[in-house]
Amino acid sequence: MKKNKGIVTLLLTVLIIVVLGYVAIWGIGTEKAGAASGIKQGLDLAGGVSITYQVVGEEKPSTEDMSDTIYKLQKRVEIYSTEAQVYQEGDDRINIEIPGVSDANTILEDLGRPGTLYFIAQTDVDGNQNYSYTGMGSTGYSLNKTIAELQANGSVVLEGTDVEVAQGVSASDSLGNSQFVVDLTFTKEGAAKFGDATSRAFSRGETIGIYYDGDFISVPRVQAVLTDGQAQITGMESFEVADKIASQIRIGGLKLELEELRSNVVGAQLGQEAISTSLLAALIGLIIIAVFMIAVYRIPGVASVLALIIYTILTVICLNLFEITLTLPGIAGIILSIGMAVDANVIIFARIREELTAGKTVRGAVDTGFQKALSAIVDGNVTTLIAALVLALKGSGTVKGFAYTLALGIVISMFTALVVTKMILKAMFAVGLKDVKLYGIKKESATVDFLSKRKIFFAGSIVVIVLGFVCMGINGASTGKALNYSLDFVGGTSTNVTLNEDMDLATIDSTVVPVFSQITGDGAIQVQKVAGSNEVIFKTRELNVEERQALETALVEQFGVNKDLIQAETISSTISSEMKSDAVIAVVIATICMLLYIWFRFKDVRFAASSVTALLHDVLVVLGFYAVARISVGSTFIACMLTIVGYSINATIVIFDRIRENLGSMMKKDTLEDLVNRSISQTLSRSIFTSLTTFVMVAVLFVLGVTSIREFALPLMVGIVCGTYSSVCITGALWYVLRTKIKQTAK
Repeated sequence: MKKNKGIVTLLLTVLIIVVLGYVAIWGIGTEKAGAASGIKQGLDLAGGVSITYQVVGEEKPSTEDMSDTIYKLQKRVEIYSTEAQVYQEGDDRINIEIPGVSDANTILEDLGRPGTLYFIAQTDVDGNQNYSYTGMGSTGYSLNKTIAELQANGSVVLEGTDVEVAQGVSASDSLGNSQFVVDLTFTKEGAAKFGDATSRAFSRGETIGIYYDGDFISVPRVQAVLTDGQAQITGMESFEVADKIASQIRIGGLKLELEELRSNVVGAQLGQEAISTSLLAALIGLIIIAVFMIAVYRIPGVASVLALIIYTILTVICLNLFEITLTLPGIAGIILSIGMAVDANVIIFARIREELTAGKTVRGAVDTGFQKALSAIVDGNVTTLIAALVLALKGSGTVKGFAYTLALGIVISMFTALVVTKMILKAMFAVGLKDVKLYGIKKESATVDFLSKRKIFFAGSIVVIVLGFVCMGINGASTGKALNYSLDFVGGTSTNVTLNEDMDLATIDSTVVPVFSQITGDGAIQVQKVAGSNEVIFKTRELNVEERQALETALVEQFGVNKDLIQAETISSTISSEMKSDAVIAVVIATICMLLYIWFRFKDVRFAASSVTALLHDVLVVLGFYAVARISVGSTFIACMLTIVGYSINATIVIFDRIRENLGSMMKKDTLEDLVNRSISQTLSRSIFTSLTTFVMVAVLFVLGVTSIREFALPLMVGIVCGTYSSVCITGALWYVLRTKIKQTAK
């Protein structure tokens, strides 16, 4: 790159930062706010709409039906936000909380009245063809008979509960043309019913209309007998139409019929202070990282800081562009991706210094450094990206939110590290910054004999993990719960209180919340204000009759609250058993996919086995810390564990990449033990520096954050330290043991 071109590149970089920063903060045009202010925020950060449904009917619904309905509603409302929450209130009520929206009427209109879906056989009356089952036409017309009369004469051939899966997709017709359709998969009983219905309708020229919430949403004509439990509704003019019909069919598959009881707009659970302190913590953390990178790596450090600024701004813009809802778990994904962005630069700069030490010119060292660092960066990021994509597809709720922000951050961080940093660094060299002192020469570091202490490392890890399980056993025996599960996992009591004055959230936290804490003996209390009123919702652990009475008395005596304006209801967990199952399945699938990728890339299953073992080690150590410190286990617990999984696997890949490289140039005089020790020592500075920068980000968040953020940041800090320890002390040693014990290399 010539000098003039280098100057232009640097000026263009500054211009890009200014323009993107302007878009992120102020937006384009006088009436348009910046991307930062337009980011959707979750219930914990910004509040949203709360809707309570009542089950229709006099009989008490079964636990199974309530659970099934809650899970299906959860899937339905995720179209508004991945962070939407659905949970049971009392015996026959279901509460839905959707962040980032303020118009309850719009949500209610779209949701309709869940539970009224029927497939109705009817003679086509006017022949207008709009939709079809695998090539059948449809007609829209008003329903003149009541549903009861249809059921009496046999016209209702299926109900919503007979549908197992409904989803809008893009498919190809018999001529290869693209079209939008709704794919339907029926239950075993539904498949038999649908087979009989299509056989009868085909012979009679009938339609099978889909009736939902008082209207026909589709009336396809049957042109084939379908007996395999699969069907397609074709003829949609857009994917949005197909997706909406699929959503209506899914929600119509509820076992219970619901009606709206009340709806409110509620405030943030954490309050404005949580947002402001988190932003301040992020800014301070980024400044500390910038100073550190420049102090350690000089000119390359300056290049990485400029790239990191571009990364941060692009992340903000993309969060807004893709309408990703940001919550505490989402912040975890961003923190991890920032750590990985810094990590990529550290790997590159370490390689550049090695090449300079070997006698190469600055230009040659930069080119070779990027080339040699590429495999470690790509493998580490792709492995974590695989996990993020699996979690996004198979997970639900907070797991999806975490996965989206992590995947976004990984893609942007790889671009800024491999493209932007390299471009800026070459431009700086072109304008005259060529002195090798500006880039630093790595001193030849002594090889540390890590493997000689492997038995101590293994034994220490086993002892720590066992102690964690022992502590969980003691907790279980004394309190009935191995971990300190929060409302998100075990439910509790929701107390609605109408105060005599309009207090802001900060005042409520300092005056009213302590009353709840004193009576419950628990500081994990969620608070939400109902917009436009003095009503406040307090969610605590489950309260018994005496505690409810004591709380009622305290509120009346200390705040003059009207006793009649205090209502308490038992609520279920916001993380249902199905959501927990989804999360576990997603993590298992992600782990298997990561294992297969590592096996494929390293051509040795022992690399994969060692990586997954280290990953499991880190998770178990942090789990033990949760038990010992009695930190509240809520939705952020899942995000914390997923962050540690991503961090652990990325750190391990870097060391294994160096082992793989050194194996390719192994001399006859080298022993395998020396090679592993040398590989770990060569990557030691990377392990320490990356961990330090990520730790600083989380530590500042811990120092400045509110209580709930501290409960999230503290175990994350433990996980970062543990991940560094396992990658340096455990993974290489474990691979060495497997390599020497299992002689055949898996191909």
